[in-house]
Amino acid sequence: MADTKREIERKYESDESGLPDLTGVAGVQAVIDKGVAHLDAVYYDTADERLAAAALTLRRRTGGSDAGWHLKVPVAPGVRDEIREPLSDTVPDSLAALVRSRVREAELRPLVRLRSDRDVRHLVDADGALLAEVSVDAVRAERLTDGGGTAQWTEIEVELADDGDPDFLDTVEKRLRKAGVRPSSSASKLARALAETSRRSGSGNPSGSGNSSGSGKKKRKAPPVPEEPAAPVTAGDHVLVYVRAQRDAILELDPAVRQDAYDSVHRMRVATRRLRSAFRSYGKVLDRTVTDPIGDELKWLAGELGVDRDREVVTERLTTVLGELPDTLISGPIRTRLDTWANARRGGSRGRLIGVLDSPRYLALLDTLDAVIADPPLLEAAAGDPSKVIGKAVRKDFGKVSALVEEAIEAPPGPDRDFALHEARKKAKRTRYAAEAATPPLGTPARTLAKSMKSLTSLLGEHQDSVMVREILRELSAVAHAVGESSFTYGVLYGREEQRAAGVEAALPGAWEEIVAEGSVQV
Repeated sequence: MADTKREIERKYESDESGLPDLTGVAGVQAVIDKGVAHLDAVYYDTADERLAAAALTLRRRTGGSDAGWHLKVPVAPGVRDEIREPLSDTVPDSLAALVRSRVREAELRPLVRLRSDRDVRHLVDADGALLAEVSVDAVRAERLTDGGGTAQWTEIEVELADDGDPDFLDTVEKRLRKAGVRPSSSASKLARALAETSRRSGSGNPSGSGNSSGSGKKKRKAPPVPEEPAAPVTAGDHVLVYVRAQRDAILELDPAVRQDAYDSVHRMRVATRRLRSAFRSYGKVLDRTVTDPIGDELKWLAGELGVDRDREVVTERLTTVLGELPDTLISGPIRTRLDTWANARRGGSRGRLIGVLDSPRYLALLDTLDAVIADPPLLEAAAGDPSKVIGKAVRKDFGKVSALVEEAIEAPPGPDRDFALHEARKKAKRTRYAAEAATPPLGTPARTLAKSMKSLTSLLGEHQDSVMVREILRELSAVAHAVGESSFTYGVLYGREEQRAAGVEAALPGAWEEIVAEGSVQV
């Protein structure tokens, strides 16, 4: 399994190309010379530099203490996760999978070679513990494509020790600045190498070389990534900013989902729903004859991402309630029965999800999203005043929510009301997402509506969870009864869920009156 290391570092430039004396930095007891390491790294990317465009770096490096394959994923400014695999002749499958949403069917090939002579110093405290590693890197860059341009420079790099205090980097930076050292203008060595070797080779635009896999097989070519508008002006501008943000979220969450990072599946599912909702809510801005088929694919993806979600919700809810029950109300092996049910499909569904993310259907969806952003199917209203066009769309969505809530309130308790409440919840989610997209042009009214719809969705979500939990309790109770186990506790839990649902139904009229009274419709 790949090893992951969190890197927190800063890069600097100096006209003197040397390292100032750091013995006076607060907290530093000693500066230890660790010698010079000779590093040789080849960076891989597609012909049109898709990884570089996403601030991802994939390299094969020899020399130093961490030789191997490294994939660096941005986390925040100055913070990256470095995912490592041992040395091999080809890109490891695990790392190739983590960049598949960016690379798709294009070939990963050697792009730039960087050879560095790294003069290393360790900053240690009074106990000898490492605070940071400081290095002076003499770098020689060679572009392996597009005419073979070269460049060289010297930079200073300060990397925080594992579990170190990030504020220490500020302390070091103050000392460096006093000595005339300034932050680097490039985010990474690769970014600088690409810029300088491109200029010196005279290649002009390095992305113009096309996609050549050498296999003779025609590859699907992803459309160019469009530049974001400097400042949204029209209704279409604002909608596209929101659409682009959700597309970007899907791409950025893809590696996290593959690594089974906490909450990543849920967040990716929400991004797909937000995107689908935007296409539907703003059908007067973006042509739905184009976006509806994309919406269908987004619905498919959300469904695949949600295969285990209902099971997780039910398991968490029942586990919590069981923990609150006194022992006198627990009869039979209900916890064991619940664990067996909860784990029944977990392993297989995980493999299925990875298969979905590797599937041609998913990769084609990403290509289609790129294409619709690069060349959006704008309708006449897209050029209109955002406050009018977007406001009208949001009011229309809110009107549908209002009708569904009123219908649910008037319906008799039972399946009809359950269905109406579920439909109202789905429409409230869509209205919330529409209001989120409307917040930049509409301001406070849209923000108020989004907040109200979030509150309404949470309330109705409690009810829907109760409906779902009761269905599962009936199933589990039937299984327990069939094998001679007591079904008493299942009945207790069922009764509690009925009370919970009744509480939501009782609270809904007042909550709805409050939403209307606070002016949520004034968008």
